[in-house]
Amino acid sequence: QVQLVESGGGLVQAGGSLRLSCAASGRTASSYAMGWFRQAPGKEREIVTGINWTAERTYYADSVKGRFSISRENAKNTVYLQMNSLKPEDTAVYYCAAGRYYNDAGGYNYWGQGTQVTVSS
Repeated sequence: QVQLVESGGGLVQAGGSLRLSCAASGRTASSYAMGWFRQAPGKEREIVTGINWTAERTYYADSVKGRFSISRENAKNTVYLQMNSLKPEDTAVYYCAAGRYYNDAGGYNYWGQGTQVTVSS
């Protein structure tokens, strides 16, 4: 069992930056692939990015490539999402997730409660 707690969301102007953090707890938390998903109002939840447990492999949705960066510190059981050049269309609730496959949206089993990111134009 893995528990996930996100932090770092907020309101930012277009072009700005935010860094989200996700603290994982559980005996084997560091052995899971980790990812970030988002859900905008009226839209389905979508995978934004994922990272495997060794941090050697990452996946990014086309919409965030070159702007977002995922990283993890297994010693701290924490994963980060650095978001730069934010756009109003990035506005959503962002969820941290843990699972087996970093690049498979269907492979995530554990979810955080979500943190709101709002980008104003």
